[in-house]
Amino acid sequence: MHGNGNDFIIVDESKDAVKAKSGFAAKACDRRFGIGADGVLFLSRPKNSDLGMRLFQPDGSEAEMCGNGIRCLALYAVDAGYVKRGSVTVKTKAGIRQVTAKKSSVIVDMGKPQFVRAAIPALGEGDVFVEHMHGVVVSAVNTGVPHAVIFDELVGDDIVELAAKIRYDPMFPHGANVDFVKADGNTLFVRTYERGVESETLSCGTGAVAAAAVANQMGLIGNRAIVKAMGGSLKVTLREGRAFMEGPAETVYTGNYLLKRG
Repeated sequence: MHGNGNDFIIVDESKDAVKAKSGFAAKACDRRFGIGADGVLFLSRPKNSDLGMRLFQPDGSEAEMCGNGIRCLALYAVDAGYVKRGSVTVKTKAGIRQVTAKKSSVIVDMGKPQFVRAAIPALGEGDVFVEHMHGVVVSAVNTGVPHAVIFDELVGDDIVELAAKIRYDPMFPHGANVDFVKADGNTLFVRTYERGVESETLSCGTGAVAAAAVANQMGLIGNRAIVKAMGGSLKVTLREGRAFMEGPAETVYTGNYLLKRG
């Protein structure tokens, strides 16, 4: 499945589980020798929520949350008959997320963006931390995963070399996704380098929310924004300190994958 070109392998673990998830993801996500994807979503049916989601990335690491992925997972569950359209709860490593599954899109309650600098305690809710690093100004925010947000005309250039330096900067002890943003009214143009993928992806849901949250705090946009990435657009609404994201998800194909032993 994919959400705005951010593509995922969904493994349904409602009956059987994959034990070696990290190794499976590394093999399956390889675009030359595997299926190819930005990550593997493992779907489960926990007791304390409608659905469970774990995301393992191409480098074998596990991410806490994924905005595009959770939409794919929810619509897969609807198609599989596990849940009905409407309000659904999904357990992630970043906490339980409330999603509303519609016909071809999903609204996700992304929670409260946390404006904390990774290496130091928060100075207070709502503060935007700004750091000068590698020749650009970086704002740090956590929207389920840590993000480094940069408002810069570099949104039109090759971002990978600079993004990799920021992603591995000591300011982010657990790494960070890096978002290059350009604002035009209430429209944001965003390009994201994702940790774990270690490259630019066509879209990032948590990155769209991070960009909108920082832009709103800086007074660049209002409470509603259209966030455009190379793979498509997302709608982000900020209300009572919380962020809500709406976007599409689509099934590309289904099949069986034979893992070679040894």
